[in-house]
Amino acid sequence: MIAGGFLNEERGKPMATIRMMKIRLTTFLLPVLAACGTGEAGDPSGVQSTSVLRGDLIVTAEADGTVEPVLKVEVTSKASGEILRLYVDTGDRVETGALLAEIDPRDVRNFADQANADIEVARARIDIAEAQAERSKKLLDLGVISAQEHESRTLEFANAQAALIKAQTNVQLAQLRLRDVTIRAPMAGTILEKNVEEGQVIQSSSQNVSSGTTLLVMADLDVIQVRTFVTERDLGEIMEGMTTSVRVDAYPDRTFVGVVDQIEPQAVVQQNVTLFPLIVRLDNSSRLLRPGMNTTVEIQTGEARGVLLIPNSSVVLPQDAEPAALALGLDADAVDMEGMFAGGGRVGSMFASEGGGDVSQNSFRMPFGRPGRRGEMRGGGFGSGQHGQGEHASGPARATKRAVVFVVGEGGSIEPRMVMIGLTDWDRTEVVSGLEEGDRVALIGLAQLQIQREEFLERMRARGSNPFGGGMRGGMRGYGGGMGGH
Repeated sequence: MIAGGFLNEERGKPMATIRMMKIRLTTFLLPVLAACGTGEAGDPSGVQSTSVLRGDLIVTAEADGTVEPVLKVEVTSKASGEILRLYVDTGDRVETGALLAEIDPRDVRNFADQANADIEVARARIDIAEAQAERSKKLLDLGVISAQEHESRTLEFANAQAALIKAQTNVQLAQLRLRDVTIRAPMAGTILEKNVEEGQVIQSSSQNVSSGTTLLVMADLDVIQVRTFVTERDLGEIMEGMTTSVRVDAYPDRTFVGVVDQIEPQAVVQQNVTLFPLIVRLDNSSRLLRPGMNTTVEIQTGEARGVLLIPNSSVVLPQDAEPAALALGLDADAVDMEGMFAGGGRVGSMFASEGGGDVSQNSFRMPFGRPGRRGEMRGGGFGSGQHGQGEHASGPARATKRAVVFVVGEGGSIEPRMVMIGLTDWDRTEVVSGLEEGDRVALIGLAQLQIQREEFLERMRARGSNPFGGGMRGGMRGYGGGMGGH
């Protein structure tokens, strides 16, 4: 969004997507705002101005999030019964295999004893059945018994073998159940929750459709993650592997370094805004971060070093050039937008070098994106890799956009000039082309610009002209765009 035609963005953001832009200038390049007068709007002698300086611009995106463990486990029991002992409490750190709790083993031991007895009986039955089968075979050969009687003895022997296998299986199951009555830690971690107490009867997780009783909740807190949300626009700026800065209220003077681990593919809608969950992973070997802490995640989305910088209040959208001229006390007819695009004068030559010098009406009707948006080039103009006076900018090629500034000459004259801008934050904007270091640019009050815009529209309506299309004088026909902020 462009508030009042300036290269700025509305600060209201949904829930966890509060976006803030910050600037870091070298100390020897801090801008000094020089006022040429204190007159009101409409008086050119009272225009405030500032110099174009060179410095560093760091653009960051900021969002709120919550600390959560990467790996969290609910500890349940495969055995049912009364809890005899609990060996841990909330906050305890345990290693893999550590004893957590013991369950009354009497029922399990009774089952194990019965299984051991059954296996002895099964072995005895096998011996008897095998001997009977051998005698039956001899009697059948002598013709003493019928074949049906022999088959019956053979079947009894097979059943005895099956009973032995079943008894052996029950013995193994009983041994497993005996181990299940002692609950051990499935991994190294910290106990987050304790849901049971000694003497409580719990349900087995393997024999209950509701997964049984959860005894403990534990997690590995050596590596944690922060879950936050990004808008659809942020997807073009934030990529997996980016380094992030994470701050928490508990340690206001300390910054934790994280890495963007994942941008989840499934969007969620919060307050009619489409958001994508963003996962930032952090090393928490110091154990300072705890699950549930509220955090502020800051991700650097743009960087320009050694570039020309001007205040945002000196930059206006091309469609606001004429109201801005009026706010500065200039004649709106002096703002020849078509001349600046068609090749006339200093700015016209700049755009003519882009590829033929013919800029169509549609190419000029491009909305300005929010500050610092990368990878986007609209409306023709300079390619993303051309930096002009911004040749000292570092990092990948960035998108550029057209804007208008008002240059203050030595004699106090004010000249509208088309420029190409790059990164911008809440305070400063990178100038890619159109200005030189040391130039002075006029500052335009937002309130004054809004008043002049409304008055300008009223005059156009009174003349029967369409402020959003053709039929207007030359200064407006060149861009044909709406006046409202984007």
